[in-house]
Amino acid sequence: MVGLPARGKTYVSRKLTRYLNWIGVNTKVFNLGEYRREMAGAHCKHSFFDPSNTDGMNVREKCAELALEDITKWLNDKGQVAIFDATNTTRARRKKVTDHLTAHGFKEFFVESVCDDNEIIRSNILEVKVNSPDYQGVPPEEARQDFEARINHYNNFYEPLALDHDSNMPFLKVIDGGKRFLMNKVEGYLQSRVVYYIMNLHITPRAIYLSRHGESMMNLQGRIGGDSDLSERGWEYSKVLGKFVKENMPDDLKVWTSEMKRTNQTASDIDRPIEKWKAINEIDAGVCEGMTYEEIQEQFPQAFAKRDEDKFHYRYARGESYEDLVARLEPVIMELERQQNVLVICHQAVARCLLAYFLDHSSNELPYLRVPLHTLIKLTPVAYGCRVEKIDLKVPAVNTHREKPKVVTVSRTSEDALETVPEHE
Repeated sequence: MVGLPARGKTYVSRKLTRYLNWIGVNTKVFNLGEYRREMAGAHCKHSFFDPSNTDGMNVREKCAELALEDITKWLNDKGQVAIFDATNTTRARRKKVTDHLTAHGFKEFFVESVCDDNEIIRSNILEVKVNSPDYQGVPPEEARQDFEARINHYNNFYEPLALDHDSNMPFLKVIDGGKRFLMNKVEGYLQSRVVYYIMNLHITPRAIYLSRHGESMMNLQGRIGGDSDLSERGWEYSKVLGKFVKENMPDDLKVWTSEMKRTNQTASDIDRPIEKWKAINEIDAGVCEGMTYEEIQEQFPQAFAKRDEDKFHYRYARGESYEDLVARLEPVIMELERQQNVLVICHQAVARCLLAYFLDHSSNELPYLRVPLHTLIKLTPVAYGCRVEKIDLKVPAVNTHREKPKVVTVSRTSEDALETVPEHE
Protein backbone atom coordinates (compact mmCIF):
# COMPACT_ATOMS: atom_id res chain seq x y z
CA MET A 1 0.00 0.00 0.00
CA VAL A 2 1.03 3.62 -0.61
CA GLY A 3 -0.52 6.86 0.63
CA LEU A 4 -0.91 9.44 3.35
CA PRO A 5 -2.71 8.54 6.59
CA ALA A 6 -6.54 8.67 6.54
CA ARG A 7 -6.72 7.71 2.86
CA GLY A 8 -8.35 4.33 3.44
CA LYS A 9 -5.26 2.10 3.10
CA THR A 10 -6.08 -0.07 6.10
CA TYR A 11 -9.70 -0.33 4.98
CA VAL A 12 -8.63 -1.50 1.52
CA SER A 13 -5.99 -3.83 2.99
CA ARG A 14 -8.42 -5.59 5.31
CA LYS A 15 -11.16 -5.78 2.68
CA LEU A 16 -8.78 -7.16 0.06
CA THR A 17 -7.45 -9.73 2.53
CA ARG A 18 -10.96 -10.93 3.34
CA TYR A 19 -11.88 -11.13 -0.33
CA LEU A 20 -8.80 -13.09 -1.40
CA ASN A 21 -9.13 -15.52 1.51
CA TRP A 22 -12.84 -15.90 0.71
CA ILE A 23 -12.07 -16.98 -2.88
CA GLY A 24 -9.37 -19.37 -1.66
CA VAL A 25 -6.14 -17.32 -2.01
CA ASN A 26 -4.17 -17.55 1.25
CA THR A 27 -3.63 -13.89 2.19
CA LYS A 28 -2.43 -12.01 5.25
CA VAL A 29 -2.11 -8.29 6.00
CA PHE A 30 0.99 -6.94 7.74
CA ASN A 31 0.15 -3.59 9.32
CA LEU A 32 3.21 -1.48 10.08
CA GLY A 33 1.34 0.41 12.82
CA GLU A 34 1.04 -2.83 14.81
CA TYR A 35 4.82 -3.33 14.67
CA ARG A 36 5.36 0.29 15.72
CA ARG A 37 2.91 0.00 18.64
CA GLU A 38 4.64 -3.16 19.83
CA MET A 39 8.07 -1.54 19.69
CA ALA A 40 7.32 2.06 20.75
CA GLY A 41 3.98 1.82 22.53
CA ALA A 42 0.45 2.66 21.50
CA HIS A 43 0.34 6.40 22.20
CA CYS A 44 3.02 7.99 20.02
CA LYS A 45 2.45 11.73 19.61
CA HIS A 46 2.60 13.32 16.18
CA SER A 47 6.21 14.44 16.81
CA PHE A 48 7.25 10.78 16.62
CA PHE A 49 6.42 10.92 12.89
CA ASP A 50 8.36 14.12 12.19
CA PRO A 51 11.13 13.26 9.67
CA SER A 52 13.53 15.39 11.72
CA ASN A 53 12.95 13.09 14.72
CA THR A 54 15.94 10.74 14.32
CA ASP A 55 14.90 8.33 17.06
CA GLY A 56 11.39 8.05 15.64
CA MET A 57 12.71 7.46 12.12
CA ASN A 58 15.08 4.73 13.36
CA VAL A 59 12.23 2.92 15.12
CA ARG A 60 10.02 3.13 12.05
CA GLU A 61 12.80 1.84 9.78
CA LYS A 62 13.42 -1.08 12.14
CA CYS A 63 9.68 -1.87 12.17
CA ALA A 64 9.60 -1.88 8.37
CA GLU A 65 12.52 -4.31 8.27
CA LEU A 66 10.81 -6.63 10.75
CA ALA A 67 7.58 -6.52 8.75
CA LEU A 68 9.40 -7.37 5.51
CA GLU A 69 11.15 -10.28 7.25
CA ASP A 70 7.79 -11.60 8.46
CA ILE A 71 6.33 -11.16 4.98
CA THR A 72 9.20 -13.23 3.56
CA LYS A 73 8.62 -16.02 6.11
CA TRP A 74 4.88 -15.99 5.42
CA LEU A 75 5.28 -16.26 1.64
CA ASN A 76 7.97 -18.94 1.94
CA ASP A 77 5.75 -20.97 4.27
CA LYS A 78 2.11 -21.18 3.18
CA GLY A 79 1.13 -17.69 2.10
CA GLN A 80 0.21 -16.69 -1.44
CA VAL A 81 -0.35 -12.95 -0.98
CA ALA A 82 1.07 -10.62 1.67
CA ILE A 83 -0.31 -7.08 1.99
CA PHE A 84 2.14 -4.56 3.45
CA ASP A 85 -0.17 -1.96 5.01
CA ALA A 86 2.06 1.08 5.48
CA THR A 87 2.38 4.60 4.09
CA ASN A 88 5.43 3.80 1.88
CA THR A 89 5.32 7.47 0.88
CA THR A 90 8.89 7.87 -0.46
CA ARG A 91 10.56 6.40 -3.52
CA ALA A 92 13.46 5.29 -1.32
CA ARG A 93 11.13 3.25 0.90
CA ARG A 94 9.36 1.71 -2.10
CA LYS A 95 12.72 0.79 -3.68
CA LYS A 96 13.77 -0.89 -0.44
CA VAL A 97 10.54 -2.92 -0.43
CA THR A 98 10.97 -3.87 -4.10
CA ASP A 99 14.63 -4.83 -3.68
CA HIS A 100 13.80 -7.00 -0.66
CA LEU A 101 11.00 -8.84 -2.45
CA THR A 102 12.97 -9.28 -5.67
CA ALA A 103 15.93 -10.72 -3.74
CA HIS A 104 13.60 -13.41 -2.35
CA GLY A 105 11.91 -14.19 -5.65
CA PHE A 106 8.58 -12.45 -4.97
CA LYS A 107 6.61 -10.09 -7.16
CA GLU A 108 5.50 -6.65 -5.97
CA PHE A 109 2.36 -4.69 -6.82
CA PHE A 110 1.68 -1.23 -5.40
CA VAL A 111 -1.76 0.17 -4.60
CA GLU A 112 -1.78 3.91 -3.86
CA SER A 113 -4.74 5.71 -2.35
CA VAL A 114 -4.75 9.39 -3.28
CA CYS A 115 -7.45 11.65 -1.88
CA ASP A 116 -7.99 15.41 -1.91
CA ASP A 117 -11.69 15.19 -1.01
CA ASN A 118 -11.89 16.83 2.41
CA GLU A 119 -15.19 15.15 3.25
CA ILE A 120 -13.71 11.67 2.71
CA ILE A 121 -10.58 12.61 4.67
CA ARG A 122 -12.64 13.94 7.60
CA SER A 123 -14.72 10.78 7.60
CA ASN A 124 -11.59 8.61 7.62
CA ILE A 125 -10.01 10.64 10.43
CA LEU A 126 -13.17 10.09 12.46
CA GLU A 127 -12.91 6.33 11.89
CA VAL A 128 -9.24 6.32 12.91
CA LYS A 129 -9.97 8.50 15.96
CA VAL A 130 -12.74 6.19 17.12
CA ASN A 131 -11.24 2.81 16.20
CA SER A 132 -7.44 3.10 16.13
CA PRO A 133 -5.50 1.69 19.10
CA ASP A 134 -3.34 4.86 18.87
CA TYR A 135 -6.11 6.99 20.36
CA GLN A 136 -7.89 4.78 22.84
CA GLY A 137 -8.83 6.91 25.83
CA VAL A 138 -7.78 10.16 24.13
CA PRO A 139 -10.37 12.99 23.96
CA PRO A 140 -11.82 13.23 20.42
CA GLU A 141 -10.67 16.79 19.68
CA GLU A 142 -7.16 16.13 20.95
CA ALA A 143 -6.99 12.95 18.83
CA ARG A 144 -8.17 14.82 15.72
CA GLN A 145 -5.58 17.60 16.12
CA ASP A 146 -2.76 15.15 16.76
CA PHE A 147 -3.70 13.00 13.78
CA GLU A 148 -3.90 16.00 11.44
CA ALA A 149 -0.43 17.06 12.61
CA ARG A 150 0.80 13.53 11.87
CA ILE A 151 -0.60 13.78 8.32
CA ASN A 152 1.25 17.06 7.82
CA HIS A 153 4.56 15.43 8.75
CA TYR A 154 4.05 12.78 6.07
CA ASN A 155 2.82 15.32 3.54
CA ASN A 156 6.12 17.22 3.77
CA PHE A 157 8.08 14.37 2.15
CA TYR A 158 5.38 12.47 0.25
CA GLU A 159 6.37 11.33 -3.26
CA PRO A 160 3.31 9.91 -5.06
CA LEU A 161 3.59 7.17 -7.65
CA ALA A 162 4.06 8.79 -11.06
CA LEU A 163 4.62 7.50 -14.58
CA ASP A 164 7.62 9.82 -14.94
CA HIS A 165 9.45 7.92 -12.19
CA ASP A 166 7.65 4.58 -11.87
CA SER A 167 6.79 3.52 -15.42
CA ASN A 168 8.44 0.10 -14.93
CA MET A 169 6.56 -0.60 -11.69
CA PRO A 170 3.17 -2.38 -11.60
CA PHE A 171 0.70 -0.21 -9.69
CA LEU A 172 -2.87 0.96 -9.26
CA LYS A 173 -3.70 4.51 -8.14
CA VAL A 174 -7.09 4.89 -6.48
CA ILE A 175 -8.12 8.55 -6.63
CA ASP A 176 -10.66 10.20 -4.29
CA GLY A 177 -12.06 6.97 -2.91
CA GLY A 178 -12.60 5.33 -6.32
CA LYS A 179 -13.82 8.22 -8.48
CA ARG A 180 -10.86 7.69 -10.82
CA PHE A 181 -8.14 5.08 -11.31
CA LEU A 182 -4.74 4.88 -12.98
CA MET A 183 -3.25 1.50 -13.81
CA ASN A 184 0.26 0.70 -14.95
CA LYS A 185 1.78 -2.63 -16.03
CA VAL A 186 -0.92 -4.79 -14.45
CA GLU A 187 0.10 -8.36 -15.23
CA GLY A 188 -1.33 -11.79 -14.60
CA TYR A 189 -4.51 -13.28 -13.23
CA LEU A 190 -4.06 -12.37 -9.57
CA GLN A 191 -3.13 -8.72 -10.13
CA SER A 192 -6.13 -8.41 -12.45
CA ARG A 193 -8.43 -9.83 -9.76
CA VAL A 194 -7.02 -7.40 -7.20
CA VAL A 195 -7.61 -4.45 -9.54
CA TYR A 196 -11.13 -5.60 -10.40
CA TYR A 197 -12.00 -5.94 -6.72
CA ILE A 198 -10.53 -2.60 -5.61
CA MET A 199 -12.25 -0.79 -8.47
CA ASN A 200 -15.56 -1.95 -7.00
CA LEU A 201 -14.80 -0.69 -3.49
CA HIS A 202 -15.78 2.60 -1.97
CA ILE A 203 -14.93 3.95 1.46
CA THR A 204 -17.98 6.12 2.16
CA PRO A 205 -20.17 5.11 5.15
CA ARG A 206 -23.07 2.71 4.51
CA ALA A 207 -24.78 -0.37 5.93
CA ILE A 208 -25.58 -3.82 4.59
CA TYR A 209 -28.52 -5.65 6.11
CA LEU A 210 -28.99 -9.42 5.88
CA SER A 211 -32.15 -11.35 6.64
CA ARG A 212 -33.22 -14.86 5.92
CA HIS A 213 -36.70 -15.27 4.52
CA GLY A 214 -39.56 -15.70 6.95
CA GLU A 215 -40.25 -19.14 8.33
CA SER A 216 -41.48 -21.41 5.50
CA MET A 217 -43.74 -24.44 5.45
CA MET A 218 -40.71 -26.64 4.71
CA ASN A 219 -38.88 -25.13 7.69
CA LEU A 220 -41.75 -26.40 9.86
CA GLN A 221 -41.30 -29.88 8.39
CA GLY A 222 -37.50 -29.82 8.80
CA ARG A 223 -36.95 -30.16 5.03
CA ILE A 224 -34.11 -28.55 3.09
CA GLY A 225 -34.33 -26.59 -0.14
CA GLY A 226 -37.53 -26.56 -2.12
CA ASP A 227 -39.65 -23.55 -3.02
CA SER A 228 -42.42 -23.51 -0.46
CA ASP A 229 -44.61 -20.66 0.76
CA LEU A 230 -44.19 -18.89 4.08
CA SER A 231 -45.81 -20.25 7.20
CA GLU A 232 -48.26 -18.15 9.20
CA ARG A 233 -45.39 -16.90 11.38
CA GLY A 234 -43.33 -16.26 8.24
CA TRP A 235 -46.05 -13.96 6.91
CA GLU A 236 -46.09 -12.20 10.28
CA TYR A 237 -42.34 -11.64 9.99
CA SER A 238 -42.78 -10.12 6.53
CA LYS A 239 -45.16 -7.53 7.98
CA VAL A 240 -42.90 -6.77 10.96
CA LEU A 241 -39.88 -6.47 8.64
CA GLY A 242 -41.75 -4.11 6.32
CA LYS A 243 -42.66 -1.89 9.28
CA PHE A 244 -39.07 -1.95 10.58
CA VAL A 245 -37.69 -0.95 7.17
CA LYS A 246 -40.17 1.94 6.91
CA GLU A 247 -39.35 3.29 10.37
CA ASN A 248 -35.63 2.57 10.75
CA MET A 249 -33.86 2.18 7.42
CA PRO A 250 -32.56 4.87 5.04
CA ASP A 251 -34.71 6.11 2.17
CA ASP A 252 -32.09 5.11 -0.42
CA LEU A 253 -32.22 1.46 0.71
CA LYS A 254 -32.27 -1.15 -2.05
CA VAL A 255 -33.76 -4.59 -1.42
CA TRP A 256 -32.41 -7.75 -3.07
CA THR A 257 -34.19 -11.10 -2.94
CA SER A 258 -33.59 -14.48 -4.49
CA GLU A 259 -35.99 -15.90 -7.09
CA MET A 260 -37.57 -18.20 -4.51
CA LYS A 261 -41.15 -17.62 -3.37
CA ARG A 262 -40.27 -17.43 0.31
CA THR A 263 -37.87 -14.47 -0.11
CA ASN A 264 -40.25 -12.56 -2.37
CA GLN A 265 -43.14 -13.12 0.04
CA THR A 266 -40.91 -11.88 2.87
CA ALA A 267 -40.26 -8.65 0.94
CA SER A 268 -43.91 -8.11 -0.01
CA ASP A 269 -44.55 -5.44 2.67
CA ILE A 270 -41.38 -3.46 2.03
CA ASP A 271 -41.86 -0.11 0.32
CA ARG A 272 -38.44 0.11 -1.38
CA PRO A 273 -37.07 -0.84 -4.82
CA ILE A 274 -36.79 -4.65 -5.01
CA GLU A 275 -34.46 -6.58 -7.31
CA LYS A 276 -34.43 -10.35 -7.78
CA TRP A 277 -31.11 -12.19 -8.01
CA LYS A 278 -30.81 -15.76 -9.24
CA ALA A 279 -27.29 -15.80 -7.75
CA ILE A 280 -28.66 -15.62 -4.19
CA ASN A 281 -30.96 -18.63 -4.53
CA GLU A 282 -30.39 -21.20 -1.80
CA ILE A 283 -27.65 -23.82 -2.19
CA ASP A 284 -28.81 -26.56 -4.56
CA ALA A 285 -29.15 -29.81 -2.60
CA GLY A 286 -29.51 -31.85 -5.79
CA VAL A 287 -31.16 -35.21 -5.23
CA CYS A 288 -31.62 -34.31 -1.55
CA GLU A 289 -33.90 -31.33 -2.23
CA GLY A 290 -37.01 -31.48 -0.07
CA MET A 291 -35.64 -34.17 2.26
CA THR A 292 -35.11 -34.04 6.00
CA TYR A 293 -31.63 -34.65 7.42
CA GLU A 294 -32.94 -37.88 8.93
CA GLU A 295 -34.09 -39.07 5.51
CA ILE A 296 -30.73 -38.18 3.95
CA GLN A 297 -28.89 -40.06 6.69
CA GLU A 298 -31.12 -43.09 6.24
CA GLN A 299 -31.02 -43.25 2.43
CA PHE A 300 -27.47 -42.00 1.82
CA PRO A 301 -25.46 -42.67 5.00
CA GLN A 302 -22.03 -42.54 3.33
CA ALA A 303 -22.70 -39.24 1.61
CA PHE A 304 -24.23 -37.82 4.81
CA ALA A 305 -21.06 -38.72 6.73
CA LYS A 306 -18.78 -37.28 4.03
CA ARG A 307 -20.62 -33.98 4.23
CA ASP A 308 -20.16 -33.92 8.01
CA GLU A 309 -16.43 -34.55 7.51
CA ASP A 310 -15.96 -31.59 5.15
CA LYS A 311 -19.14 -29.58 4.79
CA PHE A 312 -17.52 -26.71 2.86
CA HIS A 313 -16.22 -28.85 -0.02
CA TYR A 314 -18.87 -31.57 -0.08
CA ARG A 315 -21.07 -31.33 -3.17
CA TYR A 316 -24.57 -32.81 -3.21
CA ALA A 317 -25.12 -35.24 -6.08
CA ARG A 318 -26.41 -33.11 -8.98
CA GLY A 319 -26.23 -30.15 -6.62
CA GLU A 320 -23.74 -27.71 -5.12
CA SER A 321 -21.19 -27.37 -2.35
CA TYR A 322 -20.56 -24.32 -0.19
CA GLU A 323 -17.41 -23.84 -2.27
CA ASP A 324 -19.59 -23.67 -5.39
CA LEU A 325 -21.91 -21.24 -3.65
CA VAL A 326 -19.03 -18.89 -2.80
CA ALA A 327 -18.07 -18.80 -6.50
CA ARG A 328 -21.70 -18.15 -7.46
CA LEU A 329 -21.93 -15.29 -4.97
CA GLU A 330 -18.79 -13.44 -6.08
CA PRO A 331 -20.72 -11.11 -8.46
CA VAL A 332 -23.11 -10.37 -5.60
CA ILE A 333 -20.18 -9.40 -3.36
CA MET A 334 -18.78 -7.16 -6.09
CA GLU A 335 -22.10 -5.39 -6.50
CA LEU A 336 -22.58 -5.08 -2.73
CA GLU A 337 -19.22 -3.32 -2.57
CA ARG A 338 -20.37 -0.84 -5.21
CA GLN A 339 -23.68 -0.03 -3.53
CA GLN A 340 -24.70 2.24 -0.66
CA ASN A 341 -27.37 0.76 1.67
CA VAL A 342 -28.72 -2.69 0.75
CA LEU A 343 -31.01 -5.23 2.42
CA VAL A 344 -30.42 -8.79 1.17
CA ILE A 345 -33.29 -11.21 1.90
CA CYS A 346 -31.82 -14.61 1.25
CA HIS A 347 -31.34 -18.13 2.62
CA GLN A 348 -29.32 -19.78 5.37
CA ALA A 349 -26.38 -21.04 3.26
CA VAL A 350 -26.25 -17.80 1.26
CA ALA A 351 -26.28 -15.67 4.42
CA ARG A 352 -23.47 -17.80 5.86
CA CYS A 353 -21.31 -17.18 2.78
CA LEU A 354 -21.95 -13.44 2.85
CA LEU A 355 -21.26 -13.23 6.58
CA ALA A 356 -18.03 -15.21 6.15
CA TYR A 357 -16.87 -12.64 3.60
CA PHE A 358 -17.68 -9.57 5.67
CA LEU A 359 -16.53 -11.04 9.01
CA ASP A 360 -13.49 -12.95 7.71
CA HIS A 361 -14.53 -16.46 8.77
CA SER A 362 -12.58 -19.45 7.49
CA SER A 363 -14.02 -22.10 5.18
CA ASN A 364 -14.18 -24.47 8.17
CA GLU A 365 -16.31 -22.02 10.15
CA LEU A 366 -18.49 -20.82 7.29
CA PRO A 367 -20.94 -23.76 7.00
CA TYR A 368 -21.75 -23.63 10.72
CA LEU A 369 -22.33 -19.90 11.19
CA ARG A 370 -25.53 -19.31 13.13
CA VAL A 371 -28.10 -17.33 11.14
CA PRO A 372 -31.47 -17.63 12.91
CA LEU A 373 -34.80 -16.98 11.24
CA HIS A 374 -36.59 -13.69 11.91
CA THR A 375 -33.37 -11.88 12.81
CA LEU A 376 -31.99 -8.87 10.97
CA ILE A 377 -28.20 -8.57 10.78
CA LYS A 378 -26.72 -5.10 10.22
CA LEU A 379 -23.14 -4.92 8.91
CA THR A 380 -21.29 -1.61 8.95
CA PRO A 381 -17.84 -1.69 7.28
CA VAL A 382 -15.21 0.27 9.25
CA ALA A 383 -11.46 0.74 8.90
CA TYR A 384 -10.52 -2.13 11.19
CA GLY A 385 -13.21 -4.64 10.28
CA CYS A 386 -16.98 -4.73 10.28
CA ARG A 387 -19.40 -3.82 13.05
CA VAL A 388 -22.18 -6.36 13.55
CA GLU A 389 -25.57 -5.77 15.10
CA LYS A 390 -28.20 -8.52 15.37
CA ILE A 391 -31.78 -7.31 15.67
CA ASP A 392 -34.35 -9.86 16.85
CA LEU A 393 -37.70 -8.78 15.41
CA LYS A 394 -39.52 -10.83 18.07
CA VAL A 395 -41.47 -13.19 15.80
CA PRO A 396 -41.13 -16.84 16.94
CA ALA A 397 -39.69 -19.36 14.46
CA VAL A 398 -38.28 -22.89 14.36
CA ASN A 399 -34.56 -23.39 14.86
CA THR A 400 -33.00 -24.67 11.61
CA HIS A 401 -29.38 -24.59 12.82
CA ARG A 402 -27.51 -27.89 12.79
CA GLU A 403 -24.39 -27.97 14.95
CA LYS A 404 -21.10 -29.35 13.69
CA PRO A 405 -20.93 -33.05 14.64
CA LYS A 406 -18.20 -33.88 17.13
CA VAL A 407 -17.75 -37.49 15.99
CA VAL A 408 -18.41 -38.82 12.51
CA THR A 409 -19.25 -42.51 12.08
CA VAL A 410 -19.27 -43.88 8.55
CA SER A 411 -21.27 -46.90 7.44
CA ARG A 412 -19.66 -48.69 4.50
CA THR A 413 -22.78 -50.63 3.52
CA SER A 414 -24.24 -47.94 1.29
CA GLU A 415 -20.99 -46.27 0.23
CA ASP A 416 -22.04 -45.65 -3.35
CA ALA A 417 -25.75 -45.21 -2.77
CA LEU A 418 -25.83 -41.49 -3.46
CA GLU A 419 -23.19 -41.56 -6.16
CA THR A 420 -25.09 -44.13 -8.23
CA VAL A 421 -28.42 -42.31 -8.29
CA PRO A 422 -29.41 -42.30 -11.99
CA GLU A 423 -29.17 -38.98 -13.84
CA HIS A 424 -32.34 -37.13 -14.74
CA GLU A 425 -33.47 -37.80 -18.29
